[in-house]
Amino acid sequence: KKRAAELRDELLFKQPESSHLGDCPICLLPLSIKEEQITMMECCSKVICNGCSITNLIRELDDERLEPKCAFCRCRVPSQKSDAKKNTMKRVEANDMMAMCFMANLSYEEGNYVDSFKYSSKAAEMGDADSNYRLSILYWRGRGVEKDEKKEMHHLEEAAIGGHPAARYNLGVHDLNKGRMDRAVKHYIIAANLGHDASIQEVKDLYAKRFVCKEDFAAALRAHHAAVDAMKSPQR
Repeated sequence: KKRAAELRDELLFKQPESSHLGDCPICLLPLSIKEEQITMMECCSKVICNGCSITNLIRELDDERLEPKCAFCRCRVPSQKSDAKKNTMKRVEANDMMAMCFMANLSYEEGNYVDSFKYSSKAAEMGDADSNYRLSILYWRGRGVEKDEKKEMHHLEEAAIGGHPAARYNLGVHDLNKGRMDRAVKHYIIAANLGHDASIQEVKDLYAKRFVCKEDFAAALRAHHAAVDAMKSPQR
């Protein structure tokens, strides 16, 4: 059991190369970890940055001969929300992980936690970090499923391993509340290195309280700044 726990920690505290979102498939720059700065296309389930989405929209508006099309796959953009949802459901039926994640999020926002749990569970089984994060919230709040702290933490860890900064931050909060300072600091630094603003603030606060050494603090600041810069572009 001790060796299994050590191996789990090795996996848990490994710095991901990028966030769970990866790069925009069009401009190939890292996608922003802020949800309001990215868009999922219902037709192909591709997540693109708002910069590429807006650039495509401007191009279409400048030429009246062009009809609205997806910036990635060039399919015609549905004019009705109902049609867009039908497209997403087709992707779900084809076992598209991102479409399931989208429906899980939509169901959660609509208050349909049972369906949110269903879609999240399927996407999480396929390795989706965002769905693991959503499952941790559902288990924490007891929405669509009974409260279960053990399962909550399992999915939170799976999301963090997959590069989800918010999940990593929540693990830091959990360990901080439990008095496990060394583990909390590691979580905050890993998330800060991915460009997570709340985590770098926690690192700053813990440095002021002398729980973070000067070298680790400086390295975290540099990594956070580099990650944030990498997610910027003139179009964004």
